[in-house]
Amino acid sequence: MAQVQGPAPVGDALDRAVGAVLADPLLAIAVLLVSAALVLLVLLLVRRLFVTEGVALKRALGKLDQVVVLMHPNPDPDAMAAAVGVARLAELADTEPILQFPGQIRHQENRAFRTVLDLDLEPIESAMELGAQQVVLVDHNEARGFEGADRITPYAVVDHHPGDGTGSAFTDVRPDYGASASIVAEYFRQVGARPARDDPEVGMLDTTVATALLYGILADTAHLTRGCTRAEFDAAAFLYPAVDEDALDRIANPQVDQEILDVISRAIADREVNPPYAVSDVGDLSNLDAIPQAADELLTLEGVTAVVVIGEKDGMLHLSGRSRDDRVHMGNVLQTVVEELPAAEAGGHARMGGGQIPLEEMVEGEGSSEGVTREELHGRLFDALVGDV
Repeated sequence: MAQVQGPAPVGDALDRAVGAVLADPLLAIAVLLVSAALVLLVLLLVRRLFVTEGVALKRALGKLDQVVVLMHPNPDPDAMAAAVGVARLAELADTEPILQFPGQIRHQENRAFRTVLDLDLEPIESAMELGAQQVVLVDHNEARGFEGADRITPYAVVDHHPGDGTGSAFTDVRPDYGASASIVAEYFRQVGARPARDDPEVGMLDTTVATALLYGILADTAHLTRGCTRAEFDAAAFLYPAVDEDALDRIANPQVDQEILDVISRAIADREVNPPYAVSDVGDLSNLDAIPQAADELLTLEGVTAVVVIGEKDGMLHLSGRSRDDRVHMGNVLQTVVEELPAAEAGGHARMGGGQIPLEEMVEGEGSSEGVTREELHGRLFDALVGDV
């Protein structure tokens, strides 16, 4: 009977190969070097695949001597909080951060945020005023609002708004998150920082940063009631041990400007309602922050689930929308309304959005082949809210 051949040929070949390597020291060294290189390559690939965003950003920041942490125009608490957090992460990487913003800090809550937390934030009007060559954008993903903004190539981007902007070294854009501050709070957990009220040198996350991040989350989610994910609640729980509750109260309850109260009153009195939606045109005003605050107030009216407030300043119509209606994506609504007006722009999230329309696009439509009247604009808004466009 024929015998079945086993794996002897393979074994013989392996024995000969081993013998050749042992007989030639140079070949043996070459084999060892190649093997070590392969192991190192595998380890690097594994490390790259499993590195967290927080660690990656800290490493990227650590390659710089200085970095500008840039907020969007007229920054709100979430933008300022994210900037403060990224700045602290830069300090942990031995990099000097410079916090800058275009526009103004006008809303009474925003001014209180800056004052109570004693934040060192520098305004800019042009790219020439940026304090360093490399820029990290927080709470927006494309630089805007100052001369030369279109020429800025960001080094890193941290944002929760939809958009196509990216950083050359790092990009983390999460539109599903309720606040940029939630993303930054997650970074501290990932780099091993822990909140420490009394010993920031040990904890790496001090009271100012923790309080700023928590308030940023609260502000952008209407106190954890709008547009939240689990990330917001996890971040709040993580930050709480180092939060200054008195500072939170002082920021949340500042004195209100008289004009804001007047604008809110006009928005309520002059509203147009097509249940369950409302549009209100408050006319001329000097404080633009009154428009989103009026929208917030209108949304609290019984039977109203989505609102848009319009105001005028310096040759521009400003729109602010709010929605608690699952059928209405406010950012998409406002984009739809202005898409045929070339010089207009709008966008936002499902629950809130904003837009701007130059007055030249209105009435006779100077500068546009299809200008609209104020009345037509109101009609477009209602059509978009009910889904007819």
